[in-house]
This record gives sequence, structure tokens and C-alpha cells, in this order.
Amino acid sequence: MKIKELIKYLEVWAPPGAAWDRDNTGLQVGFREEKLINLLLCLEVNQDAIREAINRKCNLIVTHHPLIFNPIKKLDFQNDTNSQLIESLTRNKITLYSMHTNLDYIKDGVSFELAKELKLKNIQFLKPQSGNQFKLVVFAPESDIEKISDAVFSFGAGRIGDYDNCSFRSEGEGTFRGSINTNPVIGKKEIFEKVQESRLEFVVDSWDLSGVIRALINAHSYEEPAYDIYPLKNNSVNYGAGAIGELENEMSINEFLAYAAKEMKVKNFRYTLGENKRIKKVALCGGSGADMIGDAVNKGADAYITADIKYHSFQDSKLLLIDAGHYETEIFALNLLKRKIGSFINTKESKVFKYAGVTNPVKFYKQ
Repeated sequence: MKIKELIKYLEVWAPPGAAWDRDNTGLQVGFREEKLINLLLCLEVNQDAIREAINRKCNLIVTHHPLIFNPIKKLDFQNDTNSQLIESLTRNKITLYSMHTNLDYIKDGVSFELAKELKLKNIQFLKPQSGNQFKLVVFAPESDIEKISDAVFSFGAGRIGDYDNCSFRSEGEGTFRGSINTNPVIGKKEIFEKVQESRLEFVVDSWDLSGVIRALINAHSYEEPAYDIYPLKNNSVNYGAGAIGELENEMSINEFLAYAAKEMKVKNFRYTLGENKRIKKVALCGGSGADMIGDAVNKGADAYITADIKYHSFQDSKLLLIDAGHYETEIFALNLLKRKIGSFINTKESKVFKYAGVTNPVKFYKQ
């Protein structure tokens, strides 16, 4: 298997188009055409991770945090850490691929994985995305419908939650008259025609729209296919931020604090009590999710777990608010990646390793 084949699989599962528009997800450094040997997973890459990749004969590293986030203005191999990492990767022919906010925003992504670590039930998005879908409607003779359907579905149209190939079809009558310059498939030029046609409609994510339209036009037999594009405001069931679910049993505040620390495997975190005395519904967001505290309150959460919370957010909180750390709330995503990649590659030929070290730059001082 080539590295590009695995990348294609990952990008169908977690589309780069679903990422934050200022993110830099995807290929960072490397060689798509190389045969995959082994791969290493880590939250972010450093020199120790590269050394482990070399020792394990890995020619692909998949990270959550991108190495290259801002535009590169220079490569200073003597003084700049990122430049040195790029040099080490290229010298050892190791490809670096990052899945950042696209992994955050998919169903069963980073926050869902954290929710599963806490054994929450009925997990849903805390803040579903909206405005990122279109309804595409095309009119075609019945003989074209299956060909068009197969084409657009292969480019990602018709995905709703855990279902794919979703569409609606109805019958009707279309009319047209072609000019002297046309060559109609049905009827004659300069003659008003009435034709039995089918209406085919399906939803399309914004990042797939251009490819789906090209596929539709190529599969359609008409010279000038008729189609409509409608922007949708629906909440997406496929993409969103954060997660919210319920504990199996209600807990006291102290019970929940101890439970959260144990399940997340953390010894230190910041928190404030808020107004709730019992904890049942829990919201969370892996990484920096302080901007969704209000969403957690509006969804009726008793507690919210995230990272990078400012002082005044603690001060104003109406719920039990826990800052468990950026690294600590995202590290479980490596388990998700290992399962997903392991289900696709031939694990007898290529191995998937999780980095044995810790890339967290934050340390805790004990006196």
C-alpha cells in the first residue's frame, strides 16, 4: 500500500474541508508515492518522536497538531526548531501528515473519544455545524438516473449521519426548445418538446460540491443539464464541535471530580464548582473549547470539561467547569486513530505504533 492510499482513506473519513478554515490540516512534509512501511501516531511531532519512528522503521508519522501552521518564511536549520524537524523528516524520508480540526469536528472524533473514556451515554455534538451543506437537485430522463446517482455518490453526495447514498426521486414533465445551434438528445432542435423526466435530489457538504457537480454533468446525457443548488441551514448530524452525553448514574461533585481524574488519567486539573450540586449530563471538548461554555449551559449540562480556560470564565461559570489540560483532553484521539488505521491497512505488512513518550510541553511543579 502506498502512503497516498491511506491518506485518501483518512480524508474520506475526516475530510480536510470540514476543518476550521484557517487550519493547516493534511500533508505537512513528505512523500505520498512511497510504499507504507510502518507508521507512528503522536499528538505532535518532536525530535524524540522522529527518533522513535526511525527505530521502529516508520516512514509515516500521523499527528493531531500540525507542525506547519503559519506560512514558512525561512528554513533556519541552525536555530529554528520547526526547520530542524523538517530537515530530520526529509533526511530520513519520513512523511508527516496531520489531522487537526477535521478530526475534532467529525462524529466520533476527538471529543467523542474523550466522552467514551468517561463512559458517557447518548453522545451527541455539543455544537453541530450549520450552513455547510447544500441540497442539489437535478432533472434528467429516467435512463440517466442510476448513472448520475452512482457518479455523485462516489464523490460524497447523499451522506446523512450513518447512512450514505441518500436521495429522493420524483417523476414529472420537463419542457424545452433548443436553438438552431443545439443537438438535443431527445427531440429536435427548434421544436418545443415535452419529456418525462425524474427529479433527483440529495445533500452535499460544501467541500464536496464542486466535485459532485462535475460528476453530475459528466454523467448526464443532456447538453445543458438542469440543476438547482439550495443552501441549507440545517444542523449537521455529521460534523460539529464538542460532545455532550450522560453518566450512567448521577454523582455528587466530589464523586465526579474523582471519577473524571481517574478516567482521564490526570492528577492535576483546575476547576470551579458552579451552581449544580449533582452531576448527570456532561459536556466536553478536547483541546481549547472555552468558547462553548455557553453552549454547555444552554444544553443543560451539569459539568463541562475542556482546556485553556481563562480566569474570568471560571469566575462567571454557572456549572462545574474543569480545565483538564489541552494535551490531556486530546491524547485519547491516538486510540481512535490506531483503531481506524488498523482496520484499513494490512497489519501483517505494516505496523501502527503510538509514540511511547510524552510530547506535552506543560509540566507541573511540586515543592
